[in-house]
Amino acid sequence: MELKNHGFTANRGILARLLQWVNLRPEEVERTWMMFAFYTVVAVGLRWAEDSTVALFLDQYGAGQLPWIYIASAALGAGLVGLFSWFQRIFPLRWVIVAIVPCMIVPLFLLVLLRWGISVPSVAMVIIFVLRLWVDACYVVNDLNTSIVANQLFNIREIKRTYPLVSSGLLVADVISGFSLPWLVKVMTLNQVIMIACLVVLCGSGILFLLTYKYRGSFPSSPQRDIPEEQGTRHRRLQTPLKRYVWYLFIFVALLQVMGLLIDFQYLRELNANFGNQDLASFLGLFGGIVGLCELFTQWFVSSRLIEKIGVFSTAALLPITVGFLLPSAIALLSFFPSLQSQTVFWGLVSLKFCDELLRYTFVVSSGPVLYQPIPEEIRSWIQTLSGGTAEAISSGLTGLTIFATLWFIEQYVPVSLQKWVFVGETVIIAASCLKVVWELRSRYVDLLVLSAERGEVSAATVGLRVFQQGVVKALVETGNAADKGACVELLAQIDLQGAAEVLAPLLGQLPPDLQSKSLEVMLLAGANPAYLNAVTPLLEQSPETFAPDVFALALRYVWLANNNPDLSLLEKYLHPQHHSLIRATAAALLLRQGTKDQRVAASTILREMLTDSQEQERINAVKAFRESVDLQELRVHIPNLLTDKSLRVRCAVLEMIAATRLEEYYPTLLAALSYKSTRTTAIHSLVKLENDGLHLLLQLGTNIYKPDVVRMHAWRTIAQIGTVEAQESLWVNLETSWGSTRESILRSLIKINQQSENQNVIHRLDETRIEALIKEELRFLGEIYAAYIDLQMIHSLDNHHNNDRLMAIGELLQKSLLEGEIDVKDRLLLLLKLLYSPAKIQAAALNLQSESVVSLARGLEILDHTIKLSSKLLLLQILDRRPPQEKLQRLIENGIVEREKIPGSNEKEDTIIANRLRKLISLGNLLSDWCLACCFHFAQAAHIRVSSDEILVTLRHPTGFVREAAISYLSVVSGRVVQEILPYLKTDPHPLVAAQVEELMKKSV
Repeated sequence: MELKNHGFTANRGILARLLQWVNLRPEEVERTWMMFAFYTVVAVGLRWAEDSTVALFLDQYGAGQLPWIYIASAALGAGLVGLFSWFQRIFPLRWVIVAIVPCMIVPLFLLVLLRWGISVPSVAMVIIFVLRLWVDACYVVNDLNTSIVANQLFNIREIKRTYPLVSSGLLVADVISGFSLPWLVKVMTLNQVIMIACLVVLCGSGILFLLTYKYRGSFPSSPQRDIPEEQGTRHRRLQTPLKRYVWYLFIFVALLQVMGLLIDFQYLRELNANFGNQDLASFLGLFGGIVGLCELFTQWFVSSRLIEKIGVFSTAALLPITVGFLLPSAIALLSFFPSLQSQTVFWGLVSLKFCDELLRYTFVVSSGPVLYQPIPEEIRSWIQTLSGGTAEAISSGLTGLTIFATLWFIEQYVPVSLQKWVFVGETVIIAASCLKVVWELRSRYVDLLVLSAERGEVSAATVGLRVFQQGVVKALVETGNAADKGACVELLAQIDLQGAAEVLAPLLGQLPPDLQSKSLEVMLLAGANPAYLNAVTPLLEQSPETFAPDVFALALRYVWLANNNPDLSLLEKYLHPQHHSLIRATAAALLLRQGTKDQRVAASTILREMLTDSQEQERINAVKAFRESVDLQELRVHIPNLLTDKSLRVRCAVLEMIAATRLEEYYPTLLAALSYKSTRTTAIHSLVKLENDGLHLLLQLGTNIYKPDVVRMHAWRTIAQIGTVEAQESLWVNLETSWGSTRESILRSLIKINQQSENQNVIHRLDETRIEALIKEELRFLGEIYAAYIDLQMIHSLDNHHNNDRLMAIGELLQKSLLEGEIDVKDRLLLLLKLLYSPAKIQAAALNLQSESVVSLARGLEILDHTIKLSSKLLLLQILDRRPPQEKLQRLIENGIVEREKIPGSNEKEDTIIANRLRKLISLGNLLSDWCLACCFHFAQAAHIRVSSDEILVTLRHPTGFVREAAISYLSVVSGRVVQEILPYLKTDPHPLVAAQVEELMKKSV
């Protein structure tokens, strides 16, 4: 195909290229960079404070006392997180997140001042311990605060692109603080460095204040406790799956913290054994700077793309895989070389710490906030505070206790040469547990997204048949709504028709008449069975004058059909006029089927009188009974009159009789009944009963483009309801050869079959590869739509275009119709996906994609991201996203769906490009909507664009009237002679619009 006007791809500015490099969109820039600036400034200050307090602590206490920090940090962290959560319940969230950072820094500032003023060594040591502890608490609260702010500012799709950049502020801070700290400690004391760090953090909190003020609409204006009651009710519906998901999140965060602290302890223990006070601070600074540069490159150019490509959970799993398995294995392998043994553990632990920092502060940090997105927005920040902050605090305490217990154990029972490997082994165990939790989180993530979208379906296959039957029995015998009980019987017939009699027969005597009638109909559908005669016969022992006639008639039919040797003379007494017409007609029909010659003559006479009776009910009952036998030719002569009966109920009864008796000469009547809303339901049920006998007629109707779309749609739905192998095969065959609304109707029919069959047998007829081929067909058509839309934008640069208001108006209508065509294609793409994946999940995604809310749109895309497994998944997500046509077309070109064309030469004018594009669109007329095709001809007329005669002739035979009108209007302008020649053939056009147009043109030609 040819695509014009792609200069937009070559003329991007530097800013656009930069955004593409970092995988960021223009509308996300301001929020992202303000978050980045806040996080970077605060992280620089905290990093200076951390490295300084670590140096002071190791100098005073040594690495052996680090577990006390972990234990104390657990208690302090749990308390601060609880306080943070409590603040959210009594203050608006925006106030809490802005005030929490300065409130954390003030105690740190006061502790440093206190240490300066105290010369008592024991008190100074306590202050150093508290300083180290408080800096850890500041980290926990700041990371939690930043994550909550990000979740409020960005939706679930934006956060995958933006948070890697935001979290890279910590990496930039590592570089800045790492290379600046050695210089700072040379010119000032560690106490002075901590004071400067406090001032820097306060500057960062000022940036946060400006950010939250500018985007204050993103934050709830009410405290957490003021959630409306209806929202609370909705959350209670999600309570069970939400609790499970939150627990797994809690365990995941805790295991990551445990793994990090174990590595940190081993790392600092080795550093303390190899460096002194000042050298240790300098090494920590240089190490942080080097790690920061690597992290920064990964976070800016790798993280967001890798998360989009392989998913959140795969990237989160990289940390436990690498740190828990690969590196410990490498360290163990290197220890076998004697020349490396002396430094193997030291450099091995440095490498372990390097990879832990690199992966933890790139992939894991970037993935973290996304994991909280399925949680409802109103409670997300509160749950994030409790699960995230509390998990880290508790796991820190438990890790400290574990380290103390491990140190005591290895000193008592483990040789010195193997002591260091005990901690490595514990790290491997924690890593394996973390991988297991990641797998569980992945399985529950999309389910919670679907539930939070308040959509979902329960499959009949998830209900055990025996349990279901017991539920039906319970529902029928207990007091309740009659309509609900009737629905239970219908559902039982759909799920287990052959076993329905076993459930319903024992209950017949306990049911009211309407349910008895419905139950007997279901039992007759399954076939009359002598085993249930004892349950049905008592219904005939009551007087037919006082008993419900429809129940008596059904019971009469069931007993006589189930009995191998019925006493037909007993039926003759029900032919007398004192009996209800339905009972008389049923008895007559049974005699026609099984009676003697005299009995059949009498029954035929009675039915003939009833068919011509003036009372509607008499005719209806006779037709119903007539379904039992049509052996007598004289009864058929009444069918034409009955089909035109003034009573709708009579006409519907005749349609059912035609299907029941397989009267082939009247099959076209059933098809004609599909065209009328009053008889459509009956016609569908009747055609379904015909099964393959009516299949070829339905296929002719469904593929006839001159029939109304609604009639063709119901033809395909009827084929789906037939359910035979031949019917399903015909749907698959026509799916691959159809387009537009026809393909959509077939897709919906196939999805219905798939839902009813509750298995994948349907999909075996069209495997994943062929469905993906259909998806690519739709995407190629989208490429044509986008290319045409872009080329039509050049209409504004045409000479004198401002003077042609009609051309401008039609051009805008044509562009709008193209975008409407894009919506239709997206709908078909989602329908194709329903054939491969859970219809409930795809439907939940589709409903969110249709929403005007960007948050709902992002949720829908996220559901698809974790549901689709096709190779074209990323392209589909980009197409279904709300992006400009230019960007989507570029994605189609990059993925090879659409061929890249040559940029138009300088001598090729805009009007030539538009003309070529319009002719290409018209050649695809069978793919375009009727309105879009009509707009093409109106635009061609206004712009004086020549269209081939073949395309015009095809359009003149188009089934839609206003499309033919557009083609005639075009011809009347470009070729008056041709119009005069074809007018005589057009004056009989059935569409009033075309007829009026032809009449007007003929008057002008006179």
